[in-house]
Amino acid sequence: MRALFVLFFALLSTSQSLAEGEPAGDFDYYVLALSWSPNWCAIEGDARNSPQCDASEDHGWVLHGLWPQYHRGWPSHCRTPHRNPPRSLTNEMADIMGTSGLAWYQWKKHGRCSGLSGEDYYALSRRAYNAITRPAVFRKLDKTIRLPASVVEDAFLKANPQLDKDTLTITCRDGYIQEARVCLSKSLDPVPCGRDVIRDCTLKDAVFAPIR
Repeated sequence: MRALFVLFFALLSTSQSLAEGEPAGDFDYYVLALSWSPNWCAIEGDARNSPQCDASEDHGWVLHGLWPQYHRGWPSHCRTPHRNPPRSLTNEMADIMGTSGLAWYQWKKHGRCSGLSGEDYYALSRRAYNAITRPAVFRKLDKTIRLPASVVEDAFLKANPQLDKDTLTITCRDGYIQEARVCLSKSLDPVPCGRDVIRDCTLKDAVFAPIR
């Protein structure tokens, strides 16, 4: 009898683990999230002693992630037949993502949902990052300022004529400008964002810190 109970719970555990996460490749579009590194460092990176925040790194807009998205909601930690990417590959992403740790985390939570291998997901993420022009004006700041979030949106729209207000949203956190998020098709063409993504920050005096 005890052996039957052990077998029952083993089968139950296996079925639960297989049920975690959505199937890979089943999504509607991507969200490209670009984070302003100095603001992230002020909010939480400095407290973590993140190497991303070292002045020698000179980070501005870094790639937070390329996220598979549904029109409502998003998948995460999906089941995929692809193996995890090697550490050498996550290390290579640090130049645009700040740290290899973020690259690894983004693969686990979002990359697996793309249906791509780790190598192809990171390559697509880099292509998406390079396809968006980060406004140069923000790198010229020499002191912390306050500005309306709409100014950041306008700067991105001016630098990227292929975008419009329906394909871009600016987010804030703790009074800081947090991210610029661009909605892209699976082939990386701009598409309208879903209702749960297009939530523009409405702050008129959001904090924006300069490059370190």
